[in-house]
Amino acid sequence: MADAEKGLVSKAKKYLKEEYGEDTVSMTVTRNTVTKGKGVLFVDCTVSIDGEESDWSKEFYFEAGEATRMTWERR
Repeated sequence: MADAEKGLVSKAKKYLKEEYGEDTVSMTVTRNTVTKGKGVLFVDCTVSIDGEESDWSKEFYFEAGEATRMTWERR
């Protein structure tokens, strides 16, 4: 994983925690269209809330280098 992609993953994990209270157990990038801080980071991840884990495919939308919204689908 490129350093820039690691930064996007860190921001995605932070977004999950701040917006949804989810702790990230694992996150694998499946596709990355983010260039110059704008685009979509596609991931498969496992998250935990209050000790309950669940598996998701999520898309993080980036603007100006920050995650601004997310869509999701259960795996």
